Amino acid sequence: MDAATRTGGPGTGQGSPTATGQTISKAGPAIPNLRDRIPKLEPRRRRQEPSNSTPVPETPALPPRPDLSTLEFRTPVRRILLRKDHELFLASPTFNLILSFVFSLSESVADTPISAIKDSDLSEPVKTILRILDETEALCKESPPDDQGGSRFGNKTFRLFLDKVKQRGSQWHAAFSNSGGKLPEAAVTEASAYLNQSFGNRTRIDYGSGHELNFMMWLLCLYQLAVLEKSDFKTLVLRVFARYLEVMRLIQMTYYLEPAGSHGVWGLDDYQFLPFLFGASQLLHHHFITPRAIHQELTLEEFGHDFLYLGQVAFVNSTKTVKGLRWHSPMLDDISSAKNWEKIEGGMRRMFVSEVLKKLPVMQHFLFGSLIPATEGMSEQDPNALGSEENEEEGGEVEVYDDSDGKRHVHQPTGWGDCCGIKVPSSLAAAEEMRKRGQVESLRRIPFD
Repeated sequence: MDAATRTGGPGTGQGSPTATGQTISKAGPAIPNLRDRIPKLEPRRRRQEPSNSTPVPETPALPPRPDLSTLEFRTPVRRILLRKDHELFLASPTFNLILSFVFSLSESVADTPISAIKDSDLSEPVKTILRILDETEALCKESPPDDQGGSRFGNKTFRLFLDKVKQRGSQWHAAFSNSGGKLPEAAVTEASAYLNQSFGNRTRIDYGSGHELNFMMWLLCLYQLAVLEKSDFKTLVLRVFARYLEVMRLIQMTYYLEPAGSHGVWGLDDYQFLPFLFGASQLLHHHFITPRAIHQELTLEEFGHDFLYLGQVAFVNSTKTVKGLRWHSPMLDDISSAKNWEKIEGGMRRMFVSEVLKKLPVMQHFLFGSLIPATEGMSEQDPNALGSEENEEEGGEVEVYDDSDGKRHVHQPTGWGDCCGIKVPSSLAAAEEMRKRGQVESLRRIPFD
């Protein structure tokens, strides 16, 4: 082979490159070198998450417990009847008391799984609360629902169950004692009112974050009465509240409790809020469970029993007739894109303030007594005009009045415009009805999920 052939010279017929990057061929026009014309590929910059200008609420210092000898125990009543009452509440020491108690509970379980709590860690009052929840579950099982022909609305046998709970209140509280001995009967009556409201509304047969808040207020009453101590906080979340969730899931599925004030998938959850606040704190600095892990069924199955956030997501998935968080719980799906659990925990603090304590439709049903006092200037409820909270027919609204025919109307001037508490079928009922018909595996998968 000669030199011309080896070097691709004139003897090869392939031409030679020019200074412009083109190849001159004897056989035709110049052929562009595409390698030099392909634009450079640059890595896509990560889009910054939108900043939230609202600061993360801090945990106020837990105030000293009241001197019980100076308190006049009373049956708690509603005091937030007008918007001005709500504004007074938000600026009151009681608002800070609630924030301090709930956020202190959340902080106590940071980076702590449920399995870290041993039976030996439980104080006697905590064991008593767990026995109360066990008996509540037994009362539910002893009061099976009536056959209502596949209806997805609340089952009226729920009222019988709540009546049994109320009848047991004095007996249950008799097992408690504070540093001064047996609890006064009036104190038991006051604390029991919050427990009675913890399982749902008797007339509306519904349940929501306001009822969940009542359970926390019952625990706060026991703390104010010196029955519970700060050393109990971790077990109150990881044992007591976790058990309360189990009992409530049974009650919800048994009686098809309707969501109280729910707007379907546009909320975080139809029924609960605090599992996400406490659960985010549990996962705050977890080494391998990331926010995206809520989309992994194996992770939910393996760790759902140990972390409240994962357990609640698993329960929500199990109660839907559509498969996929992005379809039935888009807010949970959106939150899962957060960089870390610190961002989620901060967001849940904001939501607790804005979506629970600052929501007038929720707080209009809040009860005030001596242990969780109202502030000066708030309206006084006329029990003859409005009736007790457990028998209030409508909920989630602002203005309450009776028309000329004696029919009660409750209206909210802003919001969704629902009049007189439009009933919303239980979101749990459809899945339960499918199970009764043996259609457990027939969840609908939305196309392109």
